[in-house]
Amino acid sequence: MKQKQYRQTLTPSVFYILLALYNKERHGYEIMKQVEYASDGKIKMGPGTLYGSIKRMLADGLIEEAYERPDPEFDDERRKYYRLTEFGRKQLSMELKRYGNAIKLARLKNLLLGLEL
Repeated sequence: MKQKQYRQTLTPSVFYILLALYNKERHGYEIMKQVEYASDGKIKMGPGTLYGSIKRMLADGLIEEAYERPDPEFDDERRKYYRLTEFGRKQLSMELKRYGNAIKLARLKNLLLGLEL
């Protein structure tokens, strides 16, 4: 499968989904809750937004379905779990670097005075 070469910034939904999957495989509902938590409640995804994003991210090679499952006694077997691909990790890293560069520039220009970060 040929992967897209991202030249644009990631959408907030995609960015936060990648962050949610960085350290742990997660199922859809868990991703939704982690995105809401990590964004301080600013991004609340409904199932349509989440699964639409997941579908595109799977097609783009940013994430993949994880086939190792938790013990069925502790989990619903209908859940699908997702994890980052190496390509997804690289895209997240590039986006974080871009944000870091923007923060550096804003500091140099004293644009952050009075803002809470």
